[in-house]
Amino acid sequence: MPLITKLVRMDTTSGSLHPTQVEARFKVFERDGHGPILQIDTGGSQTRENPGKVSQTFQLSRTSAEALWKLLGETFHLK
Repeated sequence: MPLITKLVRMDTTSGSLHPTQVEARFKVFERDGHGPILQIDTGGSQTRENPGKVSQTFQLSRTSAEALWKLLGETFHLK
């Protein structure tokens, strides 16, 4: 699964809410001089064959976390 290195805004503002909800788990670790790394894992929904099994994982470095922090602040008017 990927280490996110950059966030790029898409040209469209259309979208739809996903029909399922899942719990996410996270951990923080350091590897090969890269760190800290924040990893977020989501599991399969309760209707999947293996509910709760890790389905998606993504990782944030300090740089991508800062970009996400800025985006979250702008989107949700956070300080």
